[in-house]
Amino acid sequence: MNQTNRDVNVDVAVVGAGFTGLAAAHELVAAGLGVVVLEARSRVGGRVESQANALGERIDTGGQYFCDDMTEVTALARRFGKSFHETPVDGELVVVPPAPDADPNDLFGMPIRRRMKALEPADPAIAGLTVADWLARQPEPEAVRTAFRSSMEGLWCLPIEEVPLWYLVSNDRRIDNRQWELQHFLGETLHSLAEDLATGLGGRVRLSTPVSLIERSEDGVVLSIHGGTIRAREVLVAVPPASAARIAFRPALPPRLAAALGAWRSGAVIKILIRYATPFWRGRGLSGMVTWRGMPGLYACDASKDTGHPTLVVFAGGALARAWHGHSADELRRVVTAHLVEALGLEAAGQLDFAARDWTGDEWSGGAYSDLIVDSAAVDAEDVIRAGAPPIRFAASELSPSYPGYVEGALIAGRRAARALIAKAGA
Repeated sequence: MNQTNRDVNVDVAVVGAGFTGLAAAHELVAAGLGVVVLEARSRVGGRVESQANALGERIDTGGQYFCDDMTEVTALARRFGKSFHETPVDGELVVVPPAPDADPNDLFGMPIRRRMKALEPADPAIAGLTVADWLARQPEPEAVRTAFRSSMEGLWCLPIEEVPLWYLVSNDRRIDNRQWELQHFLGETLHSLAEDLATGLGGRVRLSTPVSLIERSEDGVVLSIHGGTIRAREVLVAVPPASAARIAFRPALPPRLAAALGAWRSGAVIKILIRYATPFWRGRGLSGMVTWRGMPGLYACDASKDTGHPTLVVFAGGALARAWHGHSADELRRVVTAHLVEALGLEAAGQLDFAARDWTGDEWSGGAYSDLIVDSAAVDAEDVIRAGAPPIRFAASELSPSYPGYVEGALIAGRRAARALIAKAGA
């Protein structure tokens, strides 16, 4: 991957080398267009990344999971010959505190989620309501409402007091998988898939190249980077909306577009991967899945790729991630271990490796897993952003018609935006 910053001229400059930008770039290159991909980080993948564990093996510390219903990412992983691993699910779910007589659906608030999905986003009766406002009106017992809150904050990583109801309904409807969304992970890491895509683009990808300014010119745009400029006929800003809002534009974007980009907030999540000598939970007939009823946004499951790598993954999302964001590494380990011991017993303290990635307030992505609209009046924000201000265009997983916020959605959004540019170039 070429990382020099001399001035260049291209047909399309792509800002961001996450899955959206990489997928778009491949489509554009295949159509014969000149492309450069500019990535602020020293790696590709965006919110999908990997780190080395104590064994020196790469592990996914960002996005990791997908399911068979996510056909784009599944096909891509097969194309690159990746090894698929099924998330282990055999055994009993642990609920803290225990709820021995609870309906399993109630433990994740599913009756409320199904009712929410049946709402119409444009219904005037829900205008101005947050998800929390609406939840308070539901007839289920408090335990079921708390389970729904935990499920939503675990999935979307924002307190539901901040999320407009119409938006979450619209968003949730576009996620229609029948298989569990944590069905598969890759032995080589999901991040390796992003690296493979980048390798296929050769010297077109420039790392450690943040864009400080996008300026319109007579024949397109000029992008300011450290040590040079990029001139392009079109620019595709392939970063999350809240990140795109932080880029400087000259002249300023149209007010309606600027407001649409400013309507989003990045989620807060901490992901922890813990390796053990043995999968001790299995010997007790447990699946490794844990949900804490009194800790919205906290969840754990078995992430072992084989018997030689017994691993639990713990997710803390939303308000909980914000509360833990200030912890030192030692304090975070102490707090997480205490919760695991409460759920699984003292063996949970016997850890070989504890790898934590706090995405809250991340420098380049703002957070994870995705951005959400927090302005209840921004009902047309997605359409406005997708329309862009040519030659300045935008794409992100959050704007995908299917699986927004997932790698699947990122691939769909990137390819869709690229095909629109290709059609324009051929017109």
